[in-house]
Amino acid sequence: MDKNPTISQHFLICIFLSLILLLISVSSCIFISAKVNPFLREKEPLKEVFVSGKGKDKILMIDISGIISEAGGSGVSGVFSEEDMVASIKEQLEKTKEDSRIKAIIMRINSPGGTVTASDIIHNEIKKFKEGKKIKVVSCMMDVGASGAYFIAMASDKVIAHPTTLTGSIGVIFENFNVEGLFSKLGIKETSIKSGDKKDIGSPFRAITEEERKILQEINYSLYSRFIDVVDEGRKELDREDIKRLADGRVYSAKQALEEKLIDKIGYLDDAIEIAKEESGIAEAKVVMYKRPGVYANNIYSKLFIQQPVSLNLLNLGSRKEISSYLTPKFMYLWAPGDF
Repeated sequence: MDKNPTISQHFLICIFLSLILLLISVSSCIFISAKVNPFLREKEPLKEVFVSGKGKDKILMIDISGIISEAGGSGVSGVFSEEDMVASIKEQLEKTKEDSRIKAIIMRINSPGGTVTASDIIHNEIKKFKEGKKIKVVSCMMDVGASGAYFIAMASDKVIAHPTTLTGSIGVIFENFNVEGLFSKLGIKETSIKSGDKKDIGSPFRAITEEERKILQEINYSLYSRFIDVVDEGRKELDREDIKRLADGRVYSAKQALEEKLIDKIGYLDDAIEIAKEESGIAEAKVVMYKRPGVYANNIYSKLFIQQPVSLNLLNLGSRKEISSYLTPKFMYLWAPGDF
């Protein structure tokens, strides 16, 4: 057998070396200080924007879109950065406390899930807020409301799914990569000094041992049990054994989810608004959203991309922090059929 590197192997080596060079470049960069950076400004306070409807009472619509995480994501060339989702939702909930006319919240969900902790925090914040302010919460799922997004929806009084929604994916995934083979081809050897043989458990630079796999599986099962508990509390229509039967990680169509009692109704955002009014005992209401200045919304399907200018850094997309996040092992409430 020919042991010479193939063209595809050469390509992988070039890609890897490019990443290494990029890391070195980023490490040597002097980042522009926020104090002298004309692209950076402090976050401006949230402002209420009218979306639709009429009446003195209000329904607040909150977006939960994309990967659920406590980390803000970078935009093109690092010029813009999305806000931390957890902090953003917390800020919106805090602002809601100032307005006694808000009678209900609609969570407009379009997410495959995200990190275990971020999903858990948002679920807890919404549940705590709902119980404290005594208002109704309705979740309306768009394209996808899976895993961590479904976890969050369990804080709702009612869960609505569009006819084309994919939901479910109840479970946990431990994301990890093994680049040991690639390093071997490159002649690179990782040499960590550890205080114990389990200190680098989940390292991408070596294979997981069977003992380590069992350790991680126990943690995985603990987080899975937490998910089951949350669904058990949120879906009174289901008993625990039914939830376990449904919680094998698969996604469900809206029709399947309704049949299995994972959701309450198939409908659209207009239906979610009507349900929110019914649940709150109000006949009319204005639908509002909170936004930063410069963000436009004129109907219930408008997206409020919450972005803030940050330091201009052309290498931000390849920063050590962002690249290392791919190699950092993590537990996720995430539907990730082809994620990298």
